[in-house]
Amino acid sequence: MIDFVNLWVYLSHGPLLWLTATLVAYLAADALSARLQRHPLANPVLIAVALVSLVLLVTGTPFPAYFAGAQFIHFLLGPATVALAVPLVLHLPQVRRLLLPLLAALVTGSLTAIVSAVLLAQAFGLDASTVRALAPKSVTAAIAMGTAESIGADPALTAVFVILTGITGAILITPLMSLLRIRNVAAAGFATGLASHGIGTARAFQIDPLAGTFAGIALGLNGLLTALLVPLVLPYLLK
Repeated sequence: MIDFVNLWVYLSHGPLLWLTATLVAYLAADALSARLQRHPLANPVLIAVALVSLVLLVTGTPFPAYFAGAQFIHFLLGPATVALAVPLVLHLPQVRRLLLPLLAALVTGSLTAIVSAVLLAQAFGLDASTVRALAPKSVTAAIAMGTAESIGADPALTAVFVILTGITGAILITPLMSLLRIRNVAAAGFATGLASHGIGTARAFQIDPLAGTFAGIALGLNGLLTALLVPLVLPYLLK
């Protein structure tokens, strides 16, 4: 037992422990999701977050210590966001044909995500800092955290809202599209990527490759538009 404690103390101060723990948690979560036939509630990100959170609670590890080890994954969010241009280029002819409907959906969806989040947060009496952190919640974490810094919000709190938004969207996409009787996979995918960024996009790819492609396009375009709109719209919404 003493040797194990000493080993844990040694490893907990190294940068690779929490990076490895995060990767192992996600691989285990993804395997469990596959065994459950990709049920919407068996979301790999949700399961991985729960596993890592449990380990941090049991070991008494503060978040800064965890992030110091797992920050390489955070660094990869930037290149992953840039890589979202690939599906846009690959399906450029289809995007050109649907350009006007896509732009209309993009602007409407982006504004709705920002305005609804801010107004609902204010209606529930949340403080100004939390309201600001909620505004960019529907875009990928790399862009959302940068946007949060530009408007004086806490990037870490914004990242939490981003993850919650993505997980919620990934869980609801299948039953919601069935309820609304939306059969167009491109439209369903675009809506998913627009509302629930990368986590929703991953779920869209599990449903249909075309849905995933349009989700990735929406994710990239909405990230750009939200980064521009939030600083412009937010001052008019804050009371």
